[in-house]
Amino acid sequence: MLAALLYNPHWFWISLGGLLLAAEMLGASGYMLWSGIAAVLVGLAVWVVPLDWEWQGAMFALLTICAALGWWYWLRTRSKTYPASLLNRRGDQLIGVKTVLSEPLVNGVGRVRIGDSTWRARCDTDLAMGTQVEVIAVDGITLRVRPRDENS
Repeated sequence: MLAALLYNPHWFWISLGGLLLAAEMLGASGYMLWSGIAAVLVGLAVWVVPLDWEWQGAMFALLTICAALGWWYWLRTRSKTYPASLLNRRGDQLIGVKTVLSEPLVNGVGRVRIGDSTWRARCDTDLAMGTQVEVIAVDGITLRVRPRDENS
């Protein structure tokens, strides 16, 4: 079997690439993808142009490193284009929401109803119940609000 492998090294590289790609499908999170692709490319190159095993190994290492660095660079630039997610940051999702006070603000503190829940609200001035307000910031579980203009 070793003699057949030395006689047809392209099958070794193509098989190795297939095994690495199959292992990637089991959930390696991209680590084996680039090695598998590099192994298949080396197998195809050795099939066309016979190379010594030293050159095959060097080509495999170089292709794996180049592909992994290229993928890392692409992911790094891609992730910079998306804004930070507000997922699981409920308070920050409420900034800009316009609502009505469900309780009066006394000494600058009261409650607002947003959706199916009520939130503690704080404002620099006292406001009557039913006043239309807008959420401008979040301090922990307290919403900072300001009275809405009549025109908006």
